[in-house]
This record gives sequence, C-alpha cells and structure tokens, in this order.
Amino acid sequence: MIYVLGVCGSPRVGGNTERLLLEALKIAEEEGAQTELVRLADKEIKPCDDCRSCKTTGQCHKKDDFKAIYKKMTKADGIILSSPVYFGSATPQIKALIDRAGTLSNRTGRPFENKVGGAMAVARRAGQNFTFAQLLFFFLHQGMIVPGSTYWNIAFGREKGEVTKDEEGMQTARNFGKRMVWLIKKIKSP
Repeated sequence: MIYVLGVCGSPRVGGNTERLLLEALKIAEEEGAQTELVRLADKEIKPCDDCRSCKTTGQCHKKDDFKAIYKKMTKADGIILSSPVYFGSATPQIKALIDRAGTLSNRTGRPFENKVGGAMAVARRAGQNFTFAQLLFFFLHQGMIVPGSTYWNIAFGREKGEVTKDEEGMQTARNFGKRMVWLIKKIKSP
C-alpha cells in the first residue's frame, strides 16, 4: 500500500491551504494511495535549538507534537508540505517542523532519501514562489524525489474557500496528486 502524508502548515483549520492540499490528497486516494492529513493548526511544534542531542540519542529532546508527526513522515512513501504565505514566507509552524525533521534526519541515517515529496503554497497576492521554494528545498536537501505538475503547486485565495475559485491552482493540485502516486508506484515496482 502506498501511503501519502499531507502536512498543512496553516494555523487556520479549513482554510485555503488545507483545501488545496485536500484536493491533491483526494486524487492520490483515487489513484490508490492511503492518505492522511496532519494539521499543524492544533499542534505545538517548537523550533530547533540545534542542541545536537538527537545526534547521540536518535530523537529530539523537546516535548511537543513533533515526534508523532516525524514518525508519520518517516513511514510515508510520499509527503506533501503546504503553507499559506505569511509575510512573504512559510508559516513558523511548518518551518519549525522542517527544520527539526531535517536536522533529526541528517543525524539518524537520512530516512527521507528516495521518498517522494512536494510542496504547495497559497497566497492572497504574492510570496507564493518564495514559500513554495522554502518548502521545496527541504525535499531537495533530504535527497527526495519531487514530481512536477502542470505548473508550480500554488494557488490564490484569502477568505476561506476562495482558493476553490482558482481553477488553474486546483487543477495543478489534482495533477500533482496524480503524478505523486504514479511516481511512487514506479519507484516501488520491482
């Protein structure tokens, strides 16, 4: 079974970023994947303090929701990270997650290598390409494989639900979900 994890970095439950991510996950399910959505809105993820304790213990010493999410990330065949644009960049919640996940991964055998991953960003007006790149760099740094779509995985919307009016953005999310599962199947096939 293919498992695709979608992580929504928005502090707003049910907002535009979540809706865009759910569109990609819906198509991934239609293509045969088991999917799961993790919302960071109701989670506490503290920032990495580079204490390096993970290098000797194999885990992060901070007491928050990171450990459970990281476990899901390492189990997943595919990971989608999504964020709205906040002051021109990704939210602090998702940035803390990728900083800690990347640091722990690098110190414990790089469990994300050769997995499939991709980013999604939603903006009211601008900043989506920088936010998209911020998230994308996590995948590239971790040796992951990133499928394309028909455009960058970005969409526009401010008020809840507005993103669904961005038909090109929604279609790009659908195409991305389909390509992600296709690529995972190719990688996993003998």
